[in-house]
Amino acid sequence: MGRAEARRAQDSTRNAKGKKPKKTGIRRFFTWKMLLAYFVAVIGLGMGAFLALYFYVDVPKDGNGAAKLQSNVYKDSNGKVLARIGEVNREEVPLAKIPEHVQHAVVAAENKNFWTDPGVDVKGTARGIFNTVMGRGKQGGSTITQQYVKNYYLDQRQTVTRKVKELIISLKVQKETSKEEILEGYLNTSYYGRGAYGIQAASRAYYQKDVGSLTTEEGAYLAALLQAPSQYDFGPAATDAGKENAKRRWNYVLDKMVEKDWLKKDQRQGMSFKDPKAPKAAPGLSGQNGYFIDAAKREVIKALEKQGRKESDFAAGGWTVTLSIDPKKQAALEKAVKEQLLDDLDTKSREVDKNVQVGAVSVDPKNGRVQALYGGPDYLKHYTNNATREDFQPASTFKPIILASALQNKSRTQDNEPITPSTIYDGTSERPVVGSDVHFAPENEDGYSEKAITVQKAMNDSVNSVFAQMAIDVKLAKVKQTAVDLGMNGKQAGFVEAPAMSLGSMGASPLDMAAVYATLDNHGKRVTPTILKSASQNGVELKRDSAVGDQAVSRNTADGVTRVLRGVVNDGTATVVASANYPVAGKTGTSDDNKSAWFAGYTPSLVTTVGLFGEGPGGKQVTLQGTGGGGRVNGGKYPAQIWSAYTAAVLGGEGDEEFDLDTDISAGSIQAPATAPAATPTKGATPTPTPTKSGGATGKPSPGPTKSGGSTGKPTPNPTKITPTPPKPPTTPPTPTPSGGGTRPNGGTETGGVKP
Repeated sequence: MGRAEARRAQDSTRNAKGKKPKKTGIRRFFTWKMLLAYFVAVIGLGMGAFLALYFYVDVPKDGNGAAKLQSNVYKDSNGKVLARIGEVNREEVPLAKIPEHVQHAVVAAENKNFWTDPGVDVKGTARGIFNTVMGRGKQGGSTITQQYVKNYYLDQRQTVTRKVKELIISLKVQKETSKEEILEGYLNTSYYGRGAYGIQAASRAYYQKDVGSLTTEEGAYLAALLQAPSQYDFGPAATDAGKENAKRRWNYVLDKMVEKDWLKKDQRQGMSFKDPKAPKAAPGLSGQNGYFIDAAKREVIKALEKQGRKESDFAAGGWTVTLSIDPKKQAALEKAVKEQLLDDLDTKSREVDKNVQVGAVSVDPKNGRVQALYGGPDYLKHYTNNATREDFQPASTFKPIILASALQNKSRTQDNEPITPSTIYDGTSERPVVGSDVHFAPENEDGYSEKAITVQKAMNDSVNSVFAQMAIDVKLAKVKQTAVDLGMNGKQAGFVEAPAMSLGSMGASPLDMAAVYATLDNHGKRVTPTILKSASQNGVELKRDSAVGDQAVSRNTADGVTRVLRGVVNDGTATVVASANYPVAGKTGTSDDNKSAWFAGYTPSLVTTVGLFGEGPGGKQVTLQGTGGGGRVNGGKYPAQIWSAYTAAVLGGEGDEEFDLDTDISAGSIQAPATAPAATPTKGATPTPTPTKSGGATGKPSPGPTKSGGSTGKPTPNPTKITPTPPKPPTTPPTPTPSGGGTRPNGGTETGGVKP
């Protein structure tokens, strides 16, 4: 008889006598009774440990307060100190001086049961500890008491130790301190953005009044800010999405006040949101330094929030931020703006010249570091950073994205022909696009029409009707996805999947477009420009995502677009930037009613985008028409001149290598064959040879303003002042090579950017 059979026989005999067989091995430790005993023991140990900690952890005698706040130090790439920012903006006020409706707004926003709760949220804290251990980042749910303890006694670090201390100290504070004292402390220690600690400083920063004068609506907005100060700020750099989120949070606060009977329903219904006042720049940030620091600060805060930390952690100080700005390149960019634009303006005699703003960003495509940045005339005079603002249209600098999406997705025309630089489209002005549920028939500049035109020539001359149809052929959702993949902000309220998107009708900043063109220059690998060389707090380095990521589009696609953009420089709207010392690829752009003008271009080692913006009183967008005493301002004028002068200054002496292109996409022919295949059907559209008033993109200059989006054509005949002067482009268009490339200014030929 085997062992198993013997054991079964033995168990059978015992069962027959009415006795249960004994558990053997490890099973004897996992009976129901034992499991229950273990559970009770664990609970007991946990309670014992908590009690031990409760008696061990004391409430600190002194809070961290303003005494522990330090300056943040900013340095350039060579280590030279640019600024020290760290004066604490705080003025404590007693609770009696804070209006009751403001108190109610804060409690409604952060902890509506504050007056009756025990001071701690054990369940929320336990969830926070668990998620911290699991690395899931920031978790909400803390009471006002816990937040006050964190602000006043502890810090913002997301660690298990800090959370446990917060819980224990909160229990003791709740026991020893009145609710009124806790609320007063919370209101005076919380961070509201704009460098403001405490409700009084916040009231001054956002409404330029004392807290006692705040209305219910204003108090509700300050209460809303507590959740995400920088995201909900209605400052000049605010995005449409951020503003909508802020208004949503504002409404939430007021609704909670009604729910708690702190606000009557009829009063609530009559309330409307009013924008807070524009922020004032801190002293000591004159010139371009303020723009650098503004951009760097936003980047550090974004990285902190990804790690579950808060903006107040940066405002508390102790940071050393080293910028990537190259002093020599920065000086060259500022000089180019002055000599090519500012010296041409007469703000005393020409009213339009007062409205001109310029923003520029220069990036190393290999590592994503911002080499130079121009944010405006002076941070203390013009707080808005023109290099990072996203409220002006990028216009025809968007067209290469449409082509990139077509190549990446292997898209086809309505006639089922593959889209390549040589594909023939109908370039008739005001031709209705085919395949769209929405009627859209964009005009080309000056009514320029060409029944059969290659994609290459349409890009060279920025023909709206071609790219409007191409966007439909590719599918608008795919075009937008490619734009986001390349580096644009797809969350912009104006970035909608509509045919007008093909004209660059959304908002974008020079920094956004630098990301797109740097990604193309970097053979399709995603480049996210960074102005940070390094950032550390008290010696601890900030962890950041790499500025260079994975492939956004294939190298074949990116290099193919570069070939096409070489044609824009050699024989299109950007001949003014051509140089014998370095190859250039780029695109001009001019927006609706000439409110903005752009040039985005790159060499193998440097990407620079320049935007010119018409900004009237109160930030209103106005036309640039007549700037400098001329007519329309297109991308081939001031933006291209600034780009060329800057690039010549930093690369002119050493030059640059040729583009290393690895693609099977050849540059297209400039002219369509005499017996061109039938273009995409127009469904009744007829050519419009007579020049019209509305804008678009052609290769011909026009003396008048444009009214609809798109990029203008070749530069206006105004003389340029580029210094040092690169070789002038030929006075007659270069003879195209068989493959569609142009003749370089030095007489040598180049085929789509490939070495001959």
